[in-house]
Amino acid sequence: MTSRDELRLLPWSGPDGKPCFLSTDDDSSRLSRLADTLETIHLDQAVEVLNHAIELLSLPEPDPMALRATSADLTEALGQVLRVAENRGRRLP
Repeated sequence: MTSRDELRLLPWSGPDGKPCFLSTDDDSSRLSRLADTLETIHLDQAVEVLNHAIELLSLPEPDPMALRATSADLTEALGQVLRVAENRGRRLP
């Protein structure tokens, strides 16, 4: 089975939290383009969260509540980026 025959892991979960997959040979289908767009958004958001965390950690005495919120944001962003990486890794030839 080649990577083209495999299901594409989508960057969102179903209502029950389980992964969603797409079966298509058309990388330009509407759902494929939506998945590509959402992956790009997730990567861009991860960069923003990382930059915010770097700024926050550079402060002499960062606010503990801001650190906690940023940690939660970083955790979410890392999960999204790992899902994008897994998806893209599955699609490599």
